[in-house]
Amino acid sequence: MPNIKPVSDLRNYGEVLRDVAVGQPVFLTKNGHGRYAVIDMEEYREYEKMKAMNWLLGELDKGRLSGEQDGWLSAEEVLRDLEDRYRG
Repeated sequence: MPNIKPVSDLRNYGEVLRDVAVGQPVFLTKNGHGRYAVIDMEEYREYEKMKAMNWLLGELDKGRLSGEQDGWLSAEEVLRDLEDRYRG
């Protein structure tokens, strides 16, 4: 069951924070609508990892699509390009 509280409960923030645990965020409402989520730091770190992984997978998909559309480079061409770029 989700733990939903009005944002005004933050006046006693200690009580609100006691209810936060991994997998058990506290959702805060403002004017009756969901506005904020308070989550455990461990859960936040996992969220950040998943967000970074999703970004990376998106970039890899872009690279794969580019290779399929524009043609692939050989390992020698990639190495030569990197050397030109970073030795310059």
